[in-house]
Amino acid sequence: MTDVVNPPSGRGRMRRLFGYEERSAALFLAPVMAVLMGVAVFPILYSLYLSFFRIKLTRPNRTPFVWFDNYTDLFTNDLFWVSVARTVTFSVVSVSAIAVIALLVALLLNQDFRGRRILSTILLVPWAIPYVANALMWKWIYDSGYGALNGILYQMDFIDKYMIWLGDQEKTIFLIANAFVWKEVPLATILLLVSLKSIPSDLYQAARVDGASVWQRFVHVTLPAMKPGFMLVMIYETMMAIRHFDLFFILTEGGPGDASHVLSWHIYVETFRNLSFGSGAAMSYVLALVTFALSYTFIRTLGRKV
Repeated sequence: MTDVVNPPSGRGRMRRLFGYEERSAALFLAPVMAVLMGVAVFPILYSLYLSFFRIKLTRPNRTPFVWFDNYTDLFTNDLFWVSVARTVTFSVVSVSAIAVIALLVALLLNQDFRGRRILSTILLVPWAIPYVANALMWKWIYDSGYGALNGILYQMDFIDKYMIWLGDQEKTIFLIANAFVWKEVPLATILLLVSLKSIPSDLYQAARVDGASVWQRFVHVTLPAMKPGFMLVMIYETMMAIRHFDLFFILTEGGPGDASHVLSWHIYVETFRNLSFGSGAAMSYVLALVTFALSYTFIRTLGRKV
């Protein structure tokens, strides 16, 4: 008579599924996961919850549930669309300039020449400067009374009087973009330089044998092989440009007028100056969704043939 083997209980199946090492790892990771839930996941979910309420600190006892009204109100707000236009202008100008300058610098650093290590070290200086310190430095450079930019241009006779750079509505967004580009180019250069270093030399040798010129080798060998690096640069720098806040807060505070009133500044004003936390949370989620959509687009287009 054969013995009937009893199937393992639920606890036994769990022990077979998760061995001693897995259970130990889960035990050690539990405090970290709890902290992440408290400082990351909970605020995200709570801000989503707030976006469905009409919350203003000026009337704390009245917080009606308004469904999607905070979201629909955005699309009838003229200032919201102004901030979107400013954000698009800033992002397109900044990311385009970063990609072009970083590519040129990466091509230069990929060559063997005397002083390359020193130049590479100097390149990292803007990246090492904190964002707030970078904004304060450029505020001094652009200052209309004692700024370095006015001093240099005046000494070189490019201008005959000191200019109020950040007071010109047509130039402000581009001057802020210039400060942002100066800070972000080093990281983009490193990412593109890594892509350049990974290109096999056999491809260039085969192109030379086929009679390809320097420009043809650059177009047909270098650029296609650098697509992974370009994809990382475009995704990261676009996310940083769309969500950037420090330079706008320190340099202009959204001015003059609405010349630098970008979406991140609009969220700050709506949330912490107008004390409207519901609409501020809704705008934050709109910004997050736009950032995700752009990142997904870059991955689909640039990553298709990587």
